Amino acid sequence: MPRASTAPRPSFRCSECGWSGSKWVGRCQQCQAWGSITEVGAAPAGRTTAGPVSTPARRIHDVEQLGARVRPTRVGELDRVLGGGLVPGAVVLLAGEPGVGKSTLLLDVAARAAAAGPVLYLTGEESAAQVRMRAERIGALHEQLFLAAETDLAAVLGHVEALTPRLLVLDSVQTIASAQVEGSAGGVAQVREVATTLIRVAKQTGMPTVLVGHVTKDGSVAGPRVLEHLVDVVVSFEGERHSRLRLVRATKNRFGATDEVGCFDLSETGLVGLADPSELFRTRRAAPVSGSCVTVTLEGRRPLVTEVQALVAPSGAATPRRAVSGLDPARAAMVLAVLSRRAGVGLSDQEVYLATVGGARLTEPATDLALAVAVASARGDWPIGPGLAAFGEVGLAGEVRRVPGVARRLAEAARLGFDLALVPVDSGVAPGVVEGLRVVEVADVIEAVRLARRTAGPVGLASGSG
Repeated sequence: MPRASTAPRPSFRCSECGWSGSKWVGRCQQCQAWGSITEVGAAPAGRTTAGPVSTPARRIHDVEQLGARVRPTRVGELDRVLGGGLVPGAVVLLAGEPGVGKSTLLLDVAARAAAAGPVLYLTGEESAAQVRMRAERIGALHEQLFLAAETDLAAVLGHVEALTPRLLVLDSVQTIASAQVEGSAGGVAQVREVATTLIRVAKQTGMPTVLVGHVTKDGSVAGPRVLEHLVDVVVSFEGERHSRLRLVRATKNRFGATDEVGCFDLSETGLVGLADPSELFRTRRAAPVSGSCVTVTLEGRRPLVTEVQALVAPSGAATPRRAVSGLDPARAAMVLAVLSRRAGVGLSDQEVYLATVGGARLTEPATDLALAVAVASARGDWPIGPGLAAFGEVGLAGEVRRVPGVARRLAEAARLGFDLALVPVDSGVAPGVVEGLRVVEVADVIEAVRLARRTAGPVGLASGSG
């Protein structure tokens, strides 16, 4: 009987996510990337032997707690997301669309950190003079802030070795290349080499490092997926091009939670942290108008009071228009269908326009109830009392379902002076007066619309009407 061959078989690995298989395929079975499968030599299994260790194992109680040495960036909204600040040796990947304000934010962080020691800001996309102009515009000038324009990884390491900074900012990781690796800057092999080298240096020296990353059309971080696995923190910087609001959220954080959100206001002088961003999402009027209802949404654990507006107008077209801005079109269409079928709000011959104030994007189901009340108000042309806030998920049967974080939402509404809140039944909060806020539970959309309409009268429900 012939003996089975013991020669190692070749294997194939995805350069994007690291998935491996025994045969070549055109598309990765894990990350679905095309053309990323390459052949690698397969080493015989079980041939690795023990070797010298880099550092001896220690008792867990003897290991120093790096979290106790967190260094605040002095940018409060960013520290909120990072879990207090930057940990020594941590590598943070900040990703966002072009022009959203990544470089502006990091230049401000670098200038503030320079007050405690030298900070190195390396740019591969702009010249040092261009960065200097932006720093002067936003007031981010400091004697200990050093700028350099480099695209070679060896030169970057030379700057780090010569300056020994307390913070390194690299803008961006896709513009740096190593002469030791084939391929152009931004390629899979180059990005992996640059990230791996800088992470090694950061861990050895205890130098916090912030890498700026590009994003693709679908909003994911450009480059190999392994980049997100290598770094300690992945932060996304979001914002509409025509809106002043900028949101910073962590999608991965080895040193803290990932449910915090930082809010910034983009102005001519840079980014300003918003400790109370709700004012951006509300419109102040002399008198209430129809088609406007306030809701309280949760961004992570942070409650934000946001205004939802609706406009309903007669249409002569066979298919009336539906336009949505800042809301989930699918959920908006569902709420309109529920209003038409369950609450008797005629919309079949009406054009409906839905929008949020201040460029906010509302995607959670808790905004359904405010959207339904706003549309009913616009269709009937009756105003809603200015002290009303509503939140709850609307089901297909017209029922109002529970949502998480009711206590935090009510506390935020009470802090901003609202006097009536419509909430789902069994929300965990006893109906009545809570910190000056009257809480009324509603079981379905019909009841919510009826109660909201009564707030427009001379004696509204919030005033004590039953």
